[in-house]
Amino acid sequence: MDLVAVDWFQDTKRMDHVARRQGCAAQVASEKGLFSLIFNLQVSLFHFRRQLVMGSLLQRFVDGDDEFRNSRLKLIPSVPKGSWIVRQSVGSTPCLLGKAVDCNYIRGPKYLEIDVDIGSSTVANGVLGLVIGVITTLVVDMAFLVPANTTDELPERLIGAVRVSHIELKSAVVPKLEPEIS
Repeated sequence: MDLVAVDWFQDTKRMDHVARRQGCAAQVASEKGLFSLIFNLQVSLFHFRRQLVMGSLLQRFVDGDDEFRNSRLKLIPSVPKGSWIVRQSVGSTPCLLGKAVDCNYIRGPKYLEIDVDIGSSTVANGVLGLVIGVITTLVVDMAFLVPANTTDELPERLIGAVRVSHIELKSAVVPKLEPEIS
């Protein structure tokens, strides 16, 4: 998938379902008939694809249940530029995201949003505490993958990747979200 947008929001509380924000990249893409996969790490990452291929591993992940998603979604982190302690703390070992932290999946008509609660893990929260203090000096790479576990799921492909570099905390904006529809 192609990385199309990265948003930097600030708020005093968790911000789930950012795809409901008026004019967000996922809404614009939906109007063009594109499917979006959104990783909301409070740095929302939007990846687009023209269509989901029926029967593909990505389509099974998008339309699967939370148990399947949690057992398959991998994050591959890397810190190519940063202090030794941060690089060692983050590492580059792939992790099953849904097993390491709480993930909330919101399936919309033309998107899947994955809201990742980093604070749900004391380990991830501790690493985040290290990172926040020096975030303006860091380069962080994140790749997302749904790994193939059987030969019929091959070839294995990355969903997408993003590099965030020298983030300024002051540049975060408070988004105006549309109300949740019950």
